[in-house]
Amino acid sequence: MNELLQYKGYYGNVQYSAEDDVFFGSVIAINDLVSFEGTSVKGLKHSFYEAVDDYLDTCKAKGKEPEKTYKGSFNIRISSELHRQAAIVSAGKNMTLNDFVRYAIDMAVNKSGKLKKNIGQEMGLQ
Repeated sequence: MNELLQYKGYYGNVQYSAEDDVFFGSVIAINDLVSFEGTSVKGLKHSFYEAVDDYLDTCKAKGKEPEKTYKGSFNIRISSELHRQAAIVSAGKNMTLNDFVRYAIDMAVNKSGKLKKNIGQEMGLQ
């Protein structure tokens, strides 16, 4: 199971622990650790919203600028919208943004590169 929650421009991944009978996740694409959990979907969403609000309140109290979830820069410069879309798709495919971008660049340059066989199959893109 891999779903994403969205609130105030932040995204959270969702996982389920059968052992603990709990949904859990964390806010993705920021350096700070912001996590949440719940025993129901409604509880999980509520916990996610509270976690984002608490993160924003904590940053304000500390005089720290909250991180934006997508800045548009990761060794190359692209639009923030393209960065956001790539991060969401890669998270939905259970892969790192780095692997997703590497795969996309390889496909654009080589059209059937080495990464296609490995990452492309894992992503279900073939």
